[in-house]
Amino acid sequence: MAKKKEKPETPKEIIEDIEKSGVSEEVAKKEEKLDKKATKKFEKEEKAELTTEEEAFEKKKREIIEKAKKFEEKLKETKTEELKEKIKIKKKGDMIIPLEEYIKAGIYLGTRVVTPNMKAFVYRRRADGLAIFNTDLIDEQIVEGIKYLSGFAPEDVILVCKREAGWKAAGKFSEITGIRVFTKKYPAGILTNKQLPDFFENELTIITDSWVDRNALSDTLKVHKKVLMICDTNNFSKGADQIVLGNNKSSKSLGLIFYLLANGYCKARKINADIPDLEWWTGESEGKIKKREILAEAGAK
Repeated sequence: MAKKKEKPETPKEIIEDIEKSGVSEEVAKKEEKLDKKATKKFEKEEKAELTTEEEAFEKKKREIIEKAKKFEEKLKETKTEELKEKIKIKKKGDMIIPLEEYIKAGIYLGTRVVTPNMKAFVYRRRADGLAIFNTDLIDEQIVEGIKYLSGFAPEDVILVCKREAGWKAAGKFSEITGIRVFTKKYPAGILTNKQLPDFFENELTIITDSWVDRNALSDTLKVHKKVLMICDTNNFSKGADQIVLGNNKSSKSLGLIFYLLANGYCKARKINADIPDLEWWTGESEGKIKKREILAEAGAK
């Protein structure tokens, strides 16, 4: 702090001095006038000095506060990164199956088309344009799908899978759970036309692909029944009560999805079933194996 200037005597003190010294009244008034000017000047200078010092102090104070904030933010960032890593590790441990199995089956691989419904579940795009699902969300949706499916008795559910890539896994799913399955062909009107000999009422339809299985989806919505839908990035989820995310074009991916649904459903409803290992579901189909063997034999001849 700057040293304060010595304040001049007040007009009263000057007048007293004048009276003591016998100076004339006119001179005293002049002196008093000059003293007032000097006092004002002094007060102005003192105020200016104080203001400058206060400003310097406030500036220093702001700088210290700013540094403290930056340091605090760095600490928060470090803690946040550590917390994210812990959550990531915990999530991996909490997944219904190890993350590696999702990767191996290619369940996370979408298409180059992403519908508005699926945009929220896409993590990024690859260099070749393929959309990539967020595996955490895939896992969450499968868990929710199992819970939803488990609320229905086997006789009240049908599975429709016209895509050949899913026939093997869909057939095994039906065999294990007791849920009726339609693969190669879905009989039109089976859920809506009471005049048909094979008409029946269900409560839930599992749709493998909303485009390929659109007739079954349309019939289910007409009779106001529930829909559990497997959705790829190019699917519209309109009409679905519950969705399961994943690649619905690949036999490995569909095999993994049907394995998890069958396994979870049997556990939830206490169905005692002999469920093959995951490798069976995600391996090559019997038809492909036979075809490969025939080609191999033909080549040997």
